[in-house]
Amino acid sequence: MHTLADDARPRLARGVRLQIDHATGQGVLLYPEGIVELNETAQEILVRCDGRALGEIVSELADEYDVDPGELAADVRETLAGFRHRNLIEFA
Repeated sequence: MHTLADDARPRLARGVRLQIDHATGQGVLLYPEGIVELNETAQEILVRCDGRALGEIVSELADEYDVDPGELAADVRETLAGFRHRNLIEFA
């Protein structure tokens, strides 16, 4: 599996939108083939996928949630790799 570098810049793939489901209040990814309901962690990661570098995303999340960036980085990379595998995000 390809390791994501700290300077990788994730963003939503073309045709994918991140929004809040008005009925449930839960974050969702909408794409032409369907919908993905997001847990809070995935939503917090994806709202930051706007051209920021991966290292910057990890740093912001670590500061906000007062966790070790080293431990958090692996979780963020794993989450993004899953979305990348499903073609829901891409890297600039």
